[in-house]
Formats: sequence, structure tokens, C-alpha cells
Amino acid sequence: MRLRYNYRVYPTPGQQVELARAFGCARVVFNDGLRLRQRAREAGEKYICDAELSRRLITEAKQTPERAWLGEVSAVVLQQALADLSIAYRNFFDSVSGRRKGRKLAPPRFRSRKDNRQAIRFTRNAWFKVLDNGKLRLPKIGDLQVCWSRVLPSDPSSVAIIRDAAGRYFASFVVRTTDVPLPELDTAVGIDLGLTHFAVLSDGTKVAAPRFLRRAARKLKRLQQALSRKQRGSQNRRKAVVKVARAHAQVADTRRDWQHKLSTAIIRENQAVYVEDLCVVGLGRTRLAKSVHDAGWASFTAMLEYKADRYGRTFARVDRFFPSTRMCSACGRLNEKMALNVRSWDCPCGATHDRDVNAAKNVRAAGQADLNARGAHVRPGLVPAARREAGTHPDAARSTRSVEGISIL
Repeated sequence: MRLRYNYRVYPTPGQQVELARAFGCARVVFNDGLRLRQRAREAGEKYICDAELSRRLITEAKQTPERAWLGEVSAVVLQQALADLSIAYRNFFDSVSGRRKGRKLAPPRFRSRKDNRQAIRFTRNAWFKVLDNGKLRLPKIGDLQVCWSRVLPSDPSSVAIIRDAAGRYFASFVVRTTDVPLPELDTAVGIDLGLTHFAVLSDGTKVAAPRFLRRAARKLKRLQQALSRKQRGSQNRRKAVVKVARAHAQVADTRRDWQHKLSTAIIRENQAVYVEDLCVVGLGRTRLAKSVHDAGWASFTAMLEYKADRYGRTFARVDRFFPSTRMCSACGRLNEKMALNVRSWDCPCGATHDRDVNAAKNVRAAGQADLNARGAHVRPGLVPAARREAGTHPDAARSTRSVEGISIL
């Protein structure tokens, strides 16, 4: 399995100038390639291949006075910029033809020097090297100081230098790791994701929603107001933009760290993990959009999926139209629609259910049925869920507890 390992780097002022030059050269080559292919399409000419694009925009362009400064940066950076353009076109064509699943992708767009995020990539052809003193040597840039939080498991095949909106620099290494499965267990868990409770497990555990964005709302509001009062184009406005970006970066980093800890704990304690396939994009267009984005369901389920694959666990998604809330986990009876303020209900069979725990149990049963090798059918057919099924009533119970050992703050 190939993974990315990110580390914070601290370039000197001179190295920041060299990195800015590399960012600009890669951006210009990318835009030139996109412009050349667009003009060829408008003129009805043949699609320009990658080799021809590299010859025109790198090899020959360096010989011209207008693009002579392209020789001041590593040629690998320019080649990787054209490679990114080709990948963008390939993904767009696959999306249009239907070979690529998911949302439809738009054609490549021009890169702007005003983009808050800039990145370049070095491959092995660039002869980058991690020195014995812990510094990262990059061609025509120098030795960067790296904050090593962990050891690389193997020699990296490429490294990307990223500058985010907050002005921080990161080195992202691509390494190949050997999967080491964890000891097998006989436990399986179903997870019901929500807003009042971030996750409710089928064993009754309820993880409180940390709401990192809501907690930082007052600080973000103050910074946004200060930004709106700054004159456009001024130096003070640029400083205010960076302050806002740093505040958002802190929220995102805190959420990502918390989700990593929670997903690792769930994968280590269970052999099989089943979650509901929520339509996060659709929920992001409702009145609950801010809370949905603050929860970060998509990133959390993605962590569960790749960690399960890495450590030899089973991960599956249950169809989003499966009526997990209205079905009795004891007898399988399908009840009528329930309002969101109904947090517990009684089944005619005599069972009393907590709404979220019952849904998590049904998700686990449905996931096990889908993965049954004998094809056993242990649940009824698909029934459309209630329109407001994924919402959270404002009067819902607030008494929640965190997973043991994992803080929500």
C-alpha cells in the first residue's frame, strides 16, 4: 500500500524565495499547456500529446527570451506540472464517458497566483535526498529543515512541497508500506453517524459530537469582521487573510487529529466495521449544512476504510435507503415514520429501543448480510427513508459521553 507522510518544514527566507519561484514556474507551465490544448481544440486540430507538450513548453521555451527564466528551477517540477494537467484531462474524460464513478468533474481550469494553496512535486529523477542530519535536500532550493514526527517506513518515491493558506510549508512523502494485519477478533460493530452524537455504536457506545467549528465560531467571527474592515489590496488585509486562514487551519487540524484517534480505536477493537452510506453532498445543501460540514463524516469514513484495508479488517457501507431507524432490531418489524424528537420507541414485540442504538444494530446486521458468502437474505427490500431522517432535532437529549481515552475537546 502506498501512503503519504506529511511533515512540517521550515524554509529560510532565501529558500522561501526559491520555492515561490518554483511555484510560479510550475503554474506558468501548467497554464501554457492548458491554453495550448484549448486553442488546438477550438481550431479543430489533433489533441496534443504529452511528449509534444513537454517539448514545446519546456525544452523549446527555455531557449526563448520570454521563458528563459524557466531554467532557474528544476526541470522535474515543470514536467510534473504537465503531468498534473494530463491527469486532470484524463479524469475529466473518464467522468464524461462514465468510466469514473461519482460526481461529474469539470475540465481543468487555469491556476492563479492568488490561489491560497501552492504545491510542487519532485520525483526520484530530481535526486532529492533526506540527509543524515535530518534535512531534506531539494535541487536548486537547498536543504530544508524538517520537523520529523515519525520515521519514514521506506524510501520515498516522490515528495511534494506544499504551502497552505496559512503560510505553512509541508513536505508530503509518498512511501510504500507493508501491511501488517492486526490479530483477528470476533467482534463486529455498526456505526450510526449523526449530529447530536457524532457516532453511535451498536454496542451502545455514544461518541459526543465535538463541534470544533461551532466552538471556534466567536473567534472566527471576530477575525472575519476585522478582515472586512481592511482596505482591499492593502498589506493589512493580507495579514488579516492569513489570520483567518490560520484559525480555520487550527479547526481542521484539531478535527483531523480527533478523527484519526477515534477511527484507529474502532479499527483496533473490531474485526468488521459497517457504516451507512450517507449522501454528504446532498445534506450539505440543506439547512443543516454547517453542522454537516463541521461533523466531517466523509473524512471519518474514509479513514475507517483505508485503515481497515491496511490492518486486515472488514469495512462495508450499507445502502443509504436502508430503513435502519424504523426497523426493529429484535423482530425485524418495519414501523411507520417517526418524528425526529422521538428518541426511543417501543415495538409491539415488546422490545424498547433507543433510536440511534437500534439504527446502529440494524446497520451491523445489514452489513453482515451483504457480506454473507452464502447469499442469505436477512433483511427486507430497500424502502425509501423519511425525508428528514438524517436531521437532528434541537430538543434532542444532550447527555452524551466520549469514548474512553478519547477526548472531544
